[in-house]
Amino acid sequence: MKFFIDTAEVKDIIELNKLGIVDGVTTNPSLVLKSGKNMVEVIKEISNLVDGPISAEVVSAQSDGMIAEGLELLKISKNIAVKIPLTWEGLKACQVLSDNGAMVNITLCFSVNQALLAAKAGAAFISPFVGRLDDINVEGMSLIADIKQVYDNYNFHTEILVASIRTVNHITEAALIGADIVTVPPKIIKQLADHPLTSAGLEVFNQDWLKTGQKII
Repeated sequence: MKFFIDTAEVKDIIELNKLGIVDGVTTNPSLVLKSGKNMVEVIKEISNLVDGPISAEVVSAQSDGMIAEGLELLKISKNIAVKIPLTWEGLKACQVLSDNGAMVNITLCFSVNQALLAAKAGAAFISPFVGRLDDINVEGMSLIADIKQVYDNYNFHTEILVASIRTVNHITEAALIGADIVTVPPKIIKQLADHPLTSAGLEVFNQDWLKTGQKII
């Protein structure tokens, strides 16, 4: 399973990229706002750090505007994935851009039917938002399992990019289901390494080592 980092904070991407776990980056207007940087400049900076897909989102509501914005974003770097909302106009834009060889990430997916349309429109990635479904008492991970089954049924090549991840359990479940990608905020990525038994075991080892009176260096 690939790890995309869901942020526009360059310092966080640099830190995680040193571990070799960053397969791509996703951004959106909210994350760009939080970064306080110019969108084009921050996307360019990120694309120089990460070889994998960098999702940059269009803001137009109409397909013609989405296409024009997408073509402009593609000029930034060869690894740009144009991020387009899952609307009827978005599907039109996806078809045009994907037919012309662009990577398209269809975002804000909340149903199997939407995911099916995105795959038919040639999307490289579909981004179902599991956390937002959980917020309205709908099991977000069940959607991932359903999309996975439908895509496998028909051998679609659109990759399932699990988004709106709120907990490490979302990542575990996505991996068990067989999702292609998770896009995760940096702080949750770091939580993957934590376990109370690891911390407790390390404390015991450290105490016993002190009792030996020995040194390695």
